[in-house]
Amino acid sequence: MHHIYHTEGLILGSKDSGETGKYYAIFTRDLGMINASAQGVRKMSSKLRYVLQDFSYIKLDLVRGKDFWRLTNASKTNQLENILKRSEALTVFGNITRLLRRLLAGEYPNEDLFKDVLNGLSILEKADSKEEFQNIEVIMVLRILSNLGYISGDELYENLTKSPFEGNLIFEISKNRSKILSEINKALKETHL
Repeated sequence: MHHIYHTEGLILGSKDSGETGKYYAIFTRDLGMINASAQGVRKMSSKLRYVLQDFSYIKLDLVRGKDFWRLTNASKTNQLENILKRSEALTVFGNITRLLRRLLAGEYPNEDLFKDVLNGLSILEKADSKEEFQNIEVIMVLRILSNLGYISGDELYENLTKSPFEGNLIFEISKNRSKILSEINKALKETHL
C-alpha cells in the first residue's frame, strides 16, 4: 500500500502525456517543487479535468511513484481565481511561475517561500493599476531570490524581504525601484540559470 501525501500547491505548468494524461510542474507547500502525472485527466469524463488547470492553487493528494509523483485526487481552494480573469495579473503570475520553474530544482520544501508566493499572489489579485502590478512583481521576485539565498544584506532589502508581505510594501518599491531592479538583475545573473 502506498502512502498518500496531502498538501497544497500551485500548478506552474503542464504538458500532455500519452493519449489522455498530463504531466504537471507543481510548487507544493510540503514537498517543494515536484513533477506529477495524472492519467486520464484529458478525458471529458475526468473529474479532475477542470481542477488541474495551469496557474491554479489546489489541494492535492499524491502517491510517490518510482520516477515521479502521481496525482490521485485534487480539489479547488477557491483562492486566486480572479488572477486568471485579469490579463495584467495573469502576465505577472506567468512571469513568477517561469522564475520559480527556473530556480527551483529538486524536492526541497520551503514553506517560507511558499507563503511569500501565496501572499504576493493574493495582493496581486487585488491590484488595479499598472504601477501596482509592476511593483508587486518586483517584490515577489526580490522575495523569491532572498528566500533562495541570492539576496541579503542591505537594510532596504531586509525590510522588503523580511517584513510581512502586505500591500504597504508596494509603495516602498517606487522609492528605490532602479536600485532594486539592479540588485535583482545582478542576483539573476549570478544564478547562472
